[in-house]
Amino acid sequence: MSLLLKGALIEYASDFLGPLPNVVVFQFNPLQVTRTIEVPPRPTGASSRETSQAGEVPIEKLDLTASFSAADMLASNNVLARATGIASYLAALELMANAKAAEGGLLGAAIDAVGALLGGGGGADPTQPIPREAYPRLIFIWGLTRVLPVMVTSMKITETQFDFLLNPIEAEVEIGLTVIRPDPCAKDLVAEGASIYTATAKEAMAVANLANVAGEVADLVSF
Repeated sequence: MSLLLKGALIEYASDFLGPLPNVVVFQFNPLQVTRTIEVPPRPTGASSRETSQAGEVPIEKLDLTASFSAADMLASNNVLARATGIASYLAALELMANAKAAEGGLLGAAIDAVGALLGGGGGADPTQPIPREAYPRLIFIWGLTRVLPVMVTSMKITETQFDFLLNPIEAEVEIGLTVIRPDPCAKDLVAEGASIYTATAKEAMAVANLANVAGEVADLVSF
């Protein structure tokens, strides 16, 4: 049986210590991921020095559609699927787009309970809530060479089938993500590490591409 890597969105605490606040692993990998790289205009007027001078840092945006289905879980008599269908997947995704929902509440209490079982924090109170950010800190994982710090910028949920309790059992979620350029002052080591890892992998692949085009370049430069 061949190995199939699945994409995922992972929310993490500021220092990645303790239980993860939220994780969504795609049931079925999206068939298409659209990447848009927006290049800001270069400086003009008095601030312009050279024709090749760059403006702000380019912004990378990702658009994908994730599909979710409770069919297999219902066939195996999964208790959660019987009770709520795929509502748990959808709720987890919605929390990643909500700036306030991650503060305390049932999810915070559940995280605190897991932290207490793990005995995290040494002699400190294990039920102390994990500090929350204005927006959840997210890592988008797509294969071995793309581990990107992102923010959810749009989400469209289309529920297509329901059970007798009107729980959604099939849905498609269109997700818009913006890749974040970590601010050194934020001291977000996870985002910085993910950015460096992905940038290094991209540079390595670009260097490897020279082997593919070496012969073609030689044909082009014949003199």
